[in-house]
Formats: sequence, C-alpha cells, structure tokens
Amino acid sequence: MAQKKIILTGDRPTGPLHLGHYVGSLINRVKLQDQYKQYVILADVQALTDNYDNPQKVHDNVLQVALDYLAVGIDPQKSTIFIQSMIPQIAELTIFYLNLVTVSRLSRNPTVKTEIAHKGYGESVTAGFLMYPVSQAADITIVKPNLVPVGEDQLPMVEQTNEIVRHFNRLYKKEVFPEVESLIPKMARLVGTDGKTKMSKSHGNAIYLCDDADTVTKKVMGMYTDPNHLKVSDPGAVEDNPVFIYLDAFDPDTAKVQELKDHYARGGLGDVVIKKYLAQVLNTFLEPIRTRRSEFAKDPHMVMDIILKGTEIVQGVAERTMCDVKEAMGIIYT
Repeated sequence: MAQKKIILTGDRPTGPLHLGHYVGSLINRVKLQDQYKQYVILADVQALTDNYDNPQKVHDNVLQVALDYLAVGIDPQKSTIFIQSMIPQIAELTIFYLNLVTVSRLSRNPTVKTEIAHKGYGESVTAGFLMYPVSQAADITIVKPNLVPVGEDQLPMVEQTNEIVRHFNRLYKKEVFPEVESLIPKMARLVGTDGKTKMSKSHGNAIYLCDDADTVTKKVMGMYTDPNHLKVSDPGAVEDNPVFIYLDAFDPDTAKVQELKDHYARGGLGDVVIKKYLAQVLNTFLEPIRTRRSEFAKDPHMVMDIILKGTEIVQGVAERTMCDVKEAMGIIYT
C-alpha cells in the first residue's frame, strides 16, 4: 500500500510564526512527518491576497517562516518544504476549479465571511481574496494528499475542497483526486494575549517563536486575566483565563498547573505571581527553539537551498498531477 500523503497549508509568510501556530499545527507536523509523506507549503501567493501592495514583506518572510519550521523540528529529510508561487501548476489548477464553484458559494464560506468582516472589506473585497478557498483547494490537491491538519476555523476550507474534488471527479468521470480528511489538533486554537480572539499577527496579540526572553516576559506580564480578580485575596476565574490556557498548553508539570488553578480559584494567588511563573515556563519551552533558529539563521543560503530543493520535488509531482487532470478533461493536444 502506498504511503499516505499529508499537506500542510495555511502558514502564510507575512511574519514569523507564533505560539498559536505551534499548538495549532507545528507540534503535529513534527510528529506526522514520521508517519506520512509530508509536504509543507510556504503560501506566498495566498499571502498576497491581502498584501498585494507589499510583496517585499511576503518575499522576506518566506525565509523567516522556513527558519521557524526548521527550529521546531521540521526535518527536510522527512518533509518537503516548497514555495507556492514557484509551482505554476497550482495557479493553473485554480483556474480549472473556478469553473466548478459559484460566486454565491464562495461568499457563503464561513471562513471567508469572517475574514472579510474582520478586515472591513465589505463591497471592496478583491476577487483574489474571495476566491481564497479555491486557491487553497488547488494548494491541497496538487500533490493528491489524503490528510490535511487544520484548525477548526479552517474546516469550511477543507469542506469546500472536497466539494470541488467530488464535482471534478464526477464531471470528468475519473477519480483523479482523493477526498481529504481533516486532522484537528487537540488544542486547535490558542487565544491571544488580549484574551479576545485567537492569537494572530494582525491582532497584535501574539508571542512569536523567535521572541527573546525579555520580550516574552513583557508580553506575558501584560496579558489579560480575570478582570474581576482585583485583589490577591479575591477568588479568580480559571475558565477562559489566557494565563491558565497557556499553562495547560506549555507546562509539562500538570500537577503543578492544577495546584495553581485551585489556589487561584479559592483566592490568595496574585496575577503577577502566576504571570511570572508562566513567563518562566514559556521561556524554558522557547529557548531550544530560539537556539536552533539562531544556528540556522547563520546560513540563510543553506536554508533557501533546502526550500528550493523541496520546491523542485513538488514541481515534478505537480506536473504529473496536471497531466492526469488534462487527460481526464480531454485537453491534451499531442
């Protein structure tokens, strides 16, 4: 039986990766690369849907995101990292897929609707942004994967991908693409330091994997907690408290975390104390990642060589996929 394929999408190179990326996908990617044939996409074309006026930002962050991948343990001997814009077959497949999707269906996609509202686009939304789910469907299916690790907010994207796959296979009477299965991590989303929404570059509420110890501590000390916990002696709310959400995610000493929760809930434990402890936990977790990242950053040409070699591999895979696509559609002219 052929080894199952897995493709990882969604990490757009608009800045370095943060703790939300780690719990949402990176921790699983390191594990999954030992179980599957894994492809990791640097989605620079997708990043341009809302950074079209600043392509240099996207260009520069391709290297930064690759450094984060390598620093957390993505192994180029096990995973194939590639640049989206260097696979022209993805754009070609996107065009074919656009004929299979209506504008009204794209407009109803919950992920797209949420992003349009968040960015305040309204009627000024670009066609490129609206067709994001179709582009992502092409990203996913270009290597014919079986599995896609995603957060819960990305499930509508995978659902739409499978709609397109079914429509294509049925219309052209050939099983060119397999349907893909979503893999949702145990903690699919990490709330931001402001406690209001998920951790995100655009919300300014993120702790980055490359943040130094002082920056991490400063961000933690400014974190939102329980607004009703005014005095140390007051009982505090543990549920939905970002400090304890982060401790659950990153502190391996679960007994210690439970002890802190119990103490906070009955009163007598101040926010400053618990935040200092969290800062220590996060810096302990991040230090080896920062060290590895620093070592890789010393040789950016070597990192780019890894990416370009991975891209060359995917170029071959994509060419074979598009041969199958065009054969099914009957548009091979030889």
